[in-house]
Amino acid sequence: MIGLWIALPVAVAAYFLGCVNGAIIASHQFYGEDIRTKGSGNAGLTNFYRVYGKRHFLFVLFVDVLKAVISVFLGAYLFRWQIGESAFLLGKYWAAFWTILGHNYPCMHAFRGGKGILCAGTLLCCLDWRIALIGLGTFALLTILTGYVSLGSICGAATFPITTFYVFRTEDPVYFLFALSLLTAAVVIWGHRGNIQRLAEGRERKLRLHREKEDP
Repeated sequence: MIGLWIALPVAVAAYFLGCVNGAIIASHQFYGEDIRTKGSGNAGLTNFYRVYGKRHFLFVLFVDVLKAVISVFLGAYLFRWQIGESAFLLGKYWAAFWTILGHNYPCMHAFRGGKGILCAGTLLCCLDWRIALIGLGTFALLTILTGYVSLGSICGAATFPITTFYVFRTEDPVYFLFALSLLTAAVVIWGHRGNIQRLAEGRERKLRLHREKEDP
């Protein structure tokens, strides 16, 4: 019962923290526009960079990283406070899932958010350095080799449940952690379903290190 009482407020807090979207905020505040009407229509760091370039890029980065860090450690410490030391890791994973859900499907932005890559990468770093190393390493390697951020993102997310099970296989809540990591990865990959189709059809855009000009 104590676990339920703490799990619900952590889920709500993490979800609403996830809803704080750096790209949407920056596009409104600095450009008087909605990033979701520009470029690919995605409210994420990659699309923001493609549309607006380097200016305010760090602002978006800061907002999305900060919210993920706050969310994960808030969940971890609240779980430990109410349940005990053994729940610290579970609190991290629980908060991580709801943060990604909020980032991808923010209720105050008509459930149209980002795809969770920057947010997810930050969460991996907060969860465990070994999991982060594999996930971010996979993302970086495939993005560099192919030029497709989406491919790196999808494959990086797919490693999350595998590395979670391997790293924490001796921990008591490993199956709960595995289930949460699987759900988190599924949310990220589902957000890339359009990219998967374009990759299969050879229509996916590669990352270019410059701002894309809009059609006149």
